[in-house]
Amino acid sequence: MSARELVVLGTASQVPTRHRNHNGYLLRWGAEGILFDPGEGTQRQMLRAGIAAHDLNRICVTHFHGDHSLGLAGVIQRVNLDRVPHEITAHYPASGRHFFERLRYATAYRETVRLTEVPVSADGVLARTAAYTLEAHRLSHPVESYGYRLTEPDGRRMLPDRLAAHGIKGPDVGRLQRDGELGGVTLDEVSEPRRGQRFAFVMDTRLCDGVRTLAEGCDMLVIESTFLDEDERLATDHGHLTAGQAARVAREAKVRHLVLTHFSQRYSDPGAFERQARAAGFTGELTIAADLLRVPLPTRHT
Repeated sequence: MSARELVVLGTASQVPTRHRNHNGYLLRWGAEGILFDPGEGTQRQMLRAGIAAHDLNRICVTHFHGDHSLGLAGVIQRVNLDRVPHEITAHYPASGRHFFERLRYATAYRETVRLTEVPVSADGVLARTAAYTLEAHRLSHPVESYGYRLTEPDGRRMLPDRLAAHGIKGPDVGRLQRDGELGGVTLDEVSEPRRGQRFAFVMDTRLCDGVRTLAEGCDMLVIESTFLDEDERLATDHGHLTAGQAARVAREAKVRHLVLTHFSQRYSDPGAFERQARAAGFTGELTIAADLLRVPLPTRHT
C-alpha cells in the first residue's frame, strides 16, 4: 500500500446512484488519515475499502450540504464505539457549527474519544505538523464552503555518489543531515533541494480565486466536476464547476495529477468527463474517480 494515497469512498453529487455513493474521501498521508466530506453511507464505504476508525486523525468538511456531511453522525459514533486511542480533530465552516453539533449528537451514544473542533472562519493555516501544513481557502457556493490544502515542508535529497566521494556513510549521513556539516563537508555539497508534496481538495464551488490558490502547483488536485461543459450555465447557477473548467484550472496551476469527482446523476458516461478535460488542454495524469478506487500520490520531484 502506498504511504500516501487517496481512497475514494463516494463520488456522487446530491443524489447517490446504484454505482456511486455520496461523497467521502480518505487521504493517507504517511501515518495519518484525513477524512474529507463524509456523506451518507461513508461508514459502510470505509468497511468496504478496508479503512478502520483507528485510521482517522482528522476530519475536514467543506460545507454543510447533506451529500458532504450526513455521514458525520455514523463516523463519529463509530470512532467512539471502537475507542480510537488518539485525538481526532474536525474542521468545518464556523457558520455551520450548529449543523456539526446536531450531527455529532444526532443520537445517544457513549463518548470515549477526544474529538476537538477547530472551525474555519477565514482563509489561512489551520494546523502545522512535522508532516504538513493544513490551510483552508473560501470557495463560491450558495452556502459557506472552504477547500483544503496540505503542503509538506521542503527538504533535501541525499546524493549517494557525492556522499561516497566524500567517504560519508552509515550513521555519519544522519549526523550530516542533523548538523548541516561534517568534517568540512556541508549538506549542500552532498544533497539537493526536494520540494514537499502538495495536495488540494476542492468541492462545491464556482470558479473563484480560492480554487486557483488551492490548486497552484499541486501534485494532486481532487476537484468537483459536477457538470459537463454544455451545462456550464447550470453549473454557475448552482455553484459548481464543469469538467472543462476544472481541467483548465489544473492546467494553469501546473497540477501533476488531476482527480475529477462529484458527478451529477444526469450523466451516464464517465468517459465524457475525461474527454472534456483533455479537450481543455490538461495533459497531466488524469483520474475519473470511481467508488473504492485507490489513487497513489505522484512521487516527489525537485
